[in-house]
Amino acid sequence: MIYETVIGLEVHVELSSVSKIFCGCPTTYGQEPNTQCCPVCMGLPGALPVLNRQVVEFAIRTALATHCAITPLTRFDRKNYFYPDLPKAYQISQLHQPIGRGGYVLLPDSGKTIGIHEIHMEEDAGKLIHDPWEDCTLVDYNRCGVPLLEIVSEPDMRSAEEALAYLEKLRGMLQFLGVSDCRMQEGSLRADVNVSVRPAGSEILGVRTEMKNMNSFKAIGRAIATESRRQIEMLEEGKPVRQETRRWDDNKDASFTMRSKEDAQDYRYFPDPDLTAIRIGDAWIQAVQADLPELPEARRRRYQKDFGLTPYEADILTTDPVLAGLFEETTAISRQPKDAAAWIMGEFLQNCKEQDRRPDEMPLAPAHLARLIQLVNDNVINRIIARKVFQQVLLHQADPDRYIDEQGLRMERNPDTLKQTIMSVLAEYPQSVADYRAGKTKAAGFLVGQVMRATQGQADPQLLNQLVREALEQV
Repeated sequence: MIYETVIGLEVHVELSSVSKIFCGCPTTYGQEPNTQCCPVCMGLPGALPVLNRQVVEFAIRTALATHCAITPLTRFDRKNYFYPDLPKAYQISQLHQPIGRGGYVLLPDSGKTIGIHEIHMEEDAGKLIHDPWEDCTLVDYNRCGVPLLEIVSEPDMRSAEEALAYLEKLRGMLQFLGVSDCRMQEGSLRADVNVSVRPAGSEILGVRTEMKNMNSFKAIGRAIATESRRQIEMLEEGKPVRQETRRWDDNKDASFTMRSKEDAQDYRYFPDPDLTAIRIGDAWIQAVQADLPELPEARRRRYQKDFGLTPYEADILTTDPVLAGLFEETTAISRQPKDAAAWIMGEFLQNCKEQDRRPDEMPLAPAHLARLIQLVNDNVINRIIARKVFQQVLLHQADPDRYIDEQGLRMERNPDTLKQTIMSVLAEYPQSVADYRAGKTKAAGFLVGQVMRATQGQADPQLLNQLVREALEQV
């Protein structure tokens, strides 16, 4: 029998607000344990929550970008469960009146529509740290109360590839909206993956399992494929698939049962009595709508139309808002979009990779990059020297003109000076000269390279090629 895989994702997005959702504690990542807590996020008696308005605006912004209908009167509920990382013994979330419903996301290549069931606001829980040496579990409550959006898809995906394409599209939208940095390695973007299988052609959904808090695309793709195979094997052996929550082990490339899957009634939801309902009127929605930034898909189209970029170039430059901003600002100054794209996609991203740093951790002034492009185009320096200057500009924020003058790097274009160097190189490599005169024209390229090396890369390439060939004809 042929089976079809059915996938739905619950994506948890940590919002980029400065403070938590119901108190003024900071949300800075990586601080000492239990240093960003107060009576509200610790759930101490008598402490009352106050809603962060920016969280609501971020939620409205996300709902509009994903074509959701905004709930005119939205409210919070208590989700009750007992776990050490939840000090109140309940999580403030939304069940009955989430802020957004009924949206969709279009996948970039196939154009397939992935439905958004709902978007709701909630607070994060703390973090458990298991210490095998002391044989104990520690709790860090810094993350308690950090604002989250949960974006719940419909079960519209049919393969790991579609699920990852959906996540990529969603991540790009969230980053360009400015609501989250989506750094999966820091837990800013996590996904609960729901997987079921059914006979191909059937309209009845199979029994689903859920894998919680997955925080890498690679793991999500492997987990979907593995879980789909596991369920198919069970059905073919006549065994029932149980509705359960499973834990993915990336090292073992397998998932393991954690507990039976809970339903909403297991959490005994009820409206939070400490938080009033929020009325979201048309004026508020229109104000947020007017302030929405240009999203990656629209930018890609504009980059190709207005700047003449290839689809590949436009795709790369819209993977990160930092790259897009650097490209647009550099282009506005230099008026050379193709050169700006080439430098960003080449030297800049290569340095990010070598330094193992994100684009936002590699400050590069657009004015400096634009000036470097102009210096190359004006033949003040050649591309070889420009790469050296770029390193100083990027790593030490050097001024391009000042650095070039201090180091004496301007291009050598004096024919007499170059001829002296050329004759010295020809005398040093008589065999290459003989090879050229015997018809091996590639020898000229070798000799040009040696002259360029002798001039420390400062020779004008076009003039140098001409002078070397003239000298070879005269030897």
